[in-house]
Formats: sequence, C-alpha cells, structure tokens
Amino acid sequence: MGSGQVVAWTGLIRVDGKTFTWLGAPDVNTTELANQTAYEYTSSKSIFTIDVDDKVTIKASFVSPLTPKDFQRQSLIASYLNVEVATKDGSDHDVQLYTDISAEWISGDLNAVAQWDYDTTDDLSYHKLWKQNQQPFNEVNDRAEWGNVYYTTDTKDGLTYQSGSDKNVRGAFASNGKLANSKDTNYRAINSDWPVFGYASDLGTVGGAQATSTLFSIGLYQEKAIQFLGKDGDEILPSLWKSYFSDDVAALSFFHKDFDQSNELTSAFDDQVNKDSKAAAGDDYAILTTLAARQTLGATQLVGTEERHFLFLKEISSNGNTQTIDVIYPATPFLYYANPDLVKLMLDPHFENQESGHYPNNWAIHDLGTHYPNATGHADGGDEHMPVEECGNNIIMGKFSHQVLSESNNMLTLDTVLKYAQTASDNAYLKQHYPILKQWVEYLVEDSLYPSEQLSTDDFAGHLANQTNLGLKGIIGIAAFAEIASLVNETADAQNFTVIAKDYIAKWESLGFNSEANPPHSILTYNNVSTHGLLYNLYNDKLVATNLVPQHIYDAQSAFYLTIANTYGVDLDTRNAGWTKGDWEIFSAAIAGAETRDMFISKYARWVGETSSANPFSDLYLTDSGEQVPGINFRARPVVGGVFALLVL
Repeated sequence: MGSGQVVAWTGLIRVDGKTFTWLGAPDVNTTELANQTAYEYTSSKSIFTIDVDDKVTIKASFVSPLTPKDFQRQSLIASYLNVEVATKDGSDHDVQLYTDISAEWISGDLNAVAQWDYDTTDDLSYHKLWKQNQQPFNEVNDRAEWGNVYYTTDTKDGLTYQSGSDKNVRGAFASNGKLANSKDTNYRAINSDWPVFGYASDLGTVGGAQATSTLFSIGLYQEKAIQFLGKDGDEILPSLWKSYFSDDVAALSFFHKDFDQSNELTSAFDDQVNKDSKAAAGDDYAILTTLAARQTLGATQLVGTEERHFLFLKEISSNGNTQTIDVIYPATPFLYYANPDLVKLMLDPHFENQESGHYPNNWAIHDLGTHYPNATGHADGGDEHMPVEECGNNIIMGKFSHQVLSESNNMLTLDTVLKYAQTASDNAYLKQHYPILKQWVEYLVEDSLYPSEQLSTDDFAGHLANQTNLGLKGIIGIAAFAEIASLVNETADAQNFTVIAKDYIAKWESLGFNSEANPPHSILTYNNVSTHGLLYNLYNDKLVATNLVPQHIYDAQSAFYLTIANTYGVDLDTRNAGWTKGDWEIFSAAIAGAETRDMFISKYARWVGETSSANPFSDLYLTDSGEQVPGINFRARPVVGGVFALLVL
C-alpha cells in the first residue's frame, strides 16, 4: 500500500494435526512455515502456490476485479481471496484452513479505538469492523478514517469464527483446528491486544483429484465518498455503489456471490491485456502492462449517482492530492485502453470547478484538493503551480479523449471532445467548454515558447526555466486547440493558433535541439548543450495527430537514447544522474524506432524482475543500481498506467 503500513492478513493450515503458516507473519509459536513454490500475476490476480509439508498444496488467488466498462461492479472497493487445497502426495489428509484480518484495516492510527461485530446474511458469514470515532473525509497515514470493512465467507458445515486478541484466536486454531464461535466485546485500541477476526474451515478429508475451495472477500464500504466544490457550491458525493444497492450488506452479498461471474469477466480482461501487449511488443511488454493495470485503477473511486457521476483519483504515496491533472495524464493510456469514458469522468469535475469560478488564476488548476478525498479546490489559488504543464495536459487529453470515444461508438464524454465532433458532427461538448479551453490556450501562447521558471510534472526535480520538453507540450497544446477551434467554426481562432503553433515549433527546434551533437538530440534547457533528457512530450504530437514536429527529431531522439542507456533504462535528465521515470520511458518508447522501443521495454522489465525493492510497482528508480531513489518513496502510483502508451497509439 502507499503508506507502507502493516495491514495484517493471516493464513494458517492444519494438516493431520500439524499447523503451518501460509499467509502473513503471525506470532504463533506452534506453527511452521509452509513453502511458497511458485508465483504468477495477471492484470487482476496474484496467484501463489504453496507446499505444505509435501502433503498438500495451496493455491491462493488474490483477485481484484477489473471491469472498467461495468460501473456497478467497478464501484465496489472489494477483492477476493480464493483458496484451493489439494493433495500433493496422492494420499488423504485431514485438513483445516484458517484466515483472519486485523483491526489494522480500519485506520492509519494504531491508537484509534476499533469496534466490530459478526453476523450472517444470505448463506454468508461476515465480520464487520470500523473505527469507533468515524471521521468522514479524513485520512491518517494515507488511510481512510471512515467506512466499514467487511470480511466475508460462505456459511457452511465445518465453519467456525472468533474475534479476539491475535494470540488467543490464532492460538486456538493452532491448538484445536477450530474456533469458539465467540465474539470479543472489549472494543479497544487497534494496538491493544491486537484484535483479529478469524474463520476456521474444517475441510475434512482432502484427497483425490479434486481440490477443495474456500472463498473469502474483503471490502471497504463508505456511503459518503467525496467532498466536492462544484457548480452549486460544496456538496457531498456518495459512493456510486449506493445507486445500485440499498446498503453495504446488500452490496457485500452481491460481491461475494458474484465471484464466478466477476472472475470470468476479469479473466477475459486479463487475457486481452496479455494478448494485445504481446502482439504490440512481446513478452517483456506484457510484464509491464499486466503489472500496471490493477495499480492504476486501484487509485480511483467511482462516486455520485447514475445520473451524474465522476471518477476521482488519489495521488498515492507522493502527496495524496485529489484529482491531480499531471497524475491523471500519465495514467490515461491505461484508461483509454480500458474504457475511454473513464478519462471524461476524471476531467468533468475539473471543468465544473473552474468554469464555476472557483479558481482565480488564468491557467489550469493543478489538483482539486490538497488531500484525498477532499475535492474542494483552491479558491485562493494556492495549489502547486504547473501552468504550462496542466494547460497543455487538459487540452491534449480533451482532444484525444473525444477522438477515442467517438471512434469506439461510446457516449460523448469530456475527453471525447475533439474526435467525436470530427466524426459525429456534434460540437455541443466542444462549444460548452470552449471558453475555458481558449483561456488556457491563451496562457500557453504567453508562456510556452519560453517557459518561465516553473515546475513540470517532474516536480521532484525542482523549478527550471526554458525547459525544452515542457515548451514542447505547450506548443502541441496550442496546435490541438487550433483543431478544436476549427471544429466549432471559430475560423479566426483556428487560423491564428495554427500560425502560432507552427511559428513556435520552428523556433523551439533552434532553441532546444542540438543538431551539432553526435548523435543530435534535444537538450534539457534552451541553448545548454551539456544537458539532455527524455523528450517524452513528443508522444503528444503522435497522440493527437498534430504532426507539428519534423520526423528527423523523432529519428534523432530514437538513435540518441540507445547511446545513453544504462542497465535498467535511460536517465530522465541530466539534473540527477541515474534517476528515471518508467512511465516517461514508455512514452518515449512508443514513438521510437523498433530497436529503441525494445530497449526501453526490456530494460524496464528487467528492472521489475531484478530490483531488490519489495514495494509495489514504482515509476521512479535508479537506472544503474535498480534501487528506488533515496528519500522519494514513489510506490503504488497510478502513473504506471503510462506503460499502456504503445497500445493507445
């Protein structure tokens, strides 16, 4: 998880009276460790194969459903654990299976008082746990401080349950192979005798060819999801699942019983990602895309109602901002691939907030809230300023999204802005947002050719004036807006901004490209030939088909990257030797020649396989040692959706 805290999930198993630990690291002296023998992952699943005393085998599948076009299912913040136990040695064995979760799931504050309950519904048994002092719209250590967590399994013969201290509950199973069917009612702090909530399933005799399966599901259910400052002022947006289910118990019941159908749908999505990725760029590319999918969608939450809903995103592990534009932007390749309408649902609240006059600056806002889940904007203009970055991102995303959605015959969305109008002759959406888009492009005209000292999306590297890569994004944004103007019959604007974009790109090349180098390449800052960096914003010229940049720039960059590659990739720029960003590497790969494309992909995939870090998939790491950048602990961030950049093109 983004905060790096311990969130305990424990698994024990008794085989012929002997107890083993197969999940987590519980302090149970009477158990031995089972032996993990294999691991694989798909876009939605992590699958562990575990040997228990050479007698039985556990296949534990953690499934986070990916149904990006099915909003009812995708609105549920829940996952499955399916445990299959089979004989390994061909003999029959007496087996009992145990799992629990701890109260650590309900708060980032270990001193917080937890409360819990146990109940049954529709042939299901569930532990319910929550923070006693609910604090809606607050997080501690990047953890939600409100809502109910449910841990659910099927009610069946041989099932026992218990809540209580970790030592008592786990110890009871280790000694007896069953639990007491009892509830601890001493509600207390999470770190006081560590309350856990366990199930024991007596599987009886395990043998023969058929595995015995036990299904668990876990979910967080919050009725109120987001505070949003929109056209009608401050409002509270509900979780979208409230539009489909009467309450959280009805929702968890649907989710748990939906496993077979959900697994079929998400497995089909897994297969499609794997197939498309391998067809596009081989096995190494599939390593990256399948790893990124869950992480990207996992940072988002569907909120609102069926009539008016949004997709909100959290900037996980970097600073917790809500709906950060330059985090949405690198995540969009996955979202375009999975369901382009999701990008529209992310951009809609930005348009609504700024078109309602809630932001005082003439450039685009950086985010909609300092910390998730508060999307109350920055009426004081006090957000992190990235003016060229965010104006360019908004126009580029708006243009491309409209294009993709129209081509896939999807509903009109914010991101479908440009292409929908091109193919469907429906310019209403473009016209609706034209005034603010024009406001942003006018800022780009002022500050794109010679960007003032400011931040780009790589804000961890600091402010910098005359950034070649940043200027390119702004200039492409100007050209993209010119096409939007043409579609809504703003002929004078179309002509004006086309002329400006063409003039700027010619000047940009003379300022930001070292044609005398061997090989020639772009530079980090204008007229500073000792610098260089990934020219990843060149990707936008292909993405939105502005066709501004001469082909020789593409060819030169592709050749140059091959000459500066390290063990695990190509440095982001010359400010910090060895640092790189994986999402921008794949943006660069997507527009490079085949040899360079494969170099980027193979080195990033090699890093995935060889890095010593046990953290979730990172986008920021060192190209020489493979370590994560010291002091900047980026992990589990949605920006890794950028590895889908090849599939978008």
